[in-house]
Amino acid sequence: MLATAIRLLTQLRHDHRSLALVAVLPVVLISIAYALFDGAEPLVDRLQLDMMGVFPLILMCLLTSVAMLRERTSGTLERLMTTPITPWGLIGAYALAFGLLAAAQVAILSAWCFWALDLDIAGPVLAVLLVGVVNALMGVALGLFASAFARTEFQAIQMFPVLVIPQILLCGLFGRREDMAGWLQPVSDVMPLRYSVEALEQLRDHSDLTSTYWADLGIVAAVVVGVLVLASLTLRRRSA
Repeated sequence: MLATAIRLLTQLRHDHRSLALVAVLPVVLISIAYALFDGAEPLVDRLQLDMMGVFPLILMCLLTSVAMLRERTSGTLERLMTTPITPWGLIGAYALAFGLLAAAQVAILSAWCFWALDLDIAGPVLAVLLVGVVNALMGVALGLFASAFARTEFQAIQMFPVLVIPQILLCGLFGRREDMAGWLQPVSDVMPLRYSVEALEQLRDHSDLTSTYWADLGIVAAVVVGVLVLASLTLRRRSA
């Protein structure tokens, strides 16, 4: 597992465009949001904090789905499955490699928001990092799962709107969940990103780590494990 994770990290280290996508794009987008709502401090602070949970999910889902699809179509996956590595070992390698990448992304984004853009929250910064990493692992899980149903990179990207965009729309990023139409609220309740955003809002308003924060984080972690189990069941499929 460790050897596979190192191989993935080495490949990512030489992929400068992906590194720029992970490290630079979120900083640019969150800076645009800051400038757009300059002067509306409560709103811009909420957007900054929530986006620190959303970006890792989005980018890790995209990167992982494409990376795993390349493993399948190039035959690398079939060769790996003939070695002693287990499906869970391969899943763990992806989670470790992309989890470390996500941790670096969240650290960069947090440093920019808290020190350059003057984001102020009541809770500990490390708790924000934890939510970001768990969200990134959810993105990894969704990306691994989505790659099983695609034959090309374009098809893998097509899965993104289905798996991620509804979560972004219904997580509370663009407005309070209480103001949604009544029939949308139960739909929102089954979206894991909704619990990540709620956990971040707990950190914004409370100096201590509340029971709601831990419950929300536990729900997202449980979803991550469940989707990773589903993803592991697809690893023995033959390459396209």
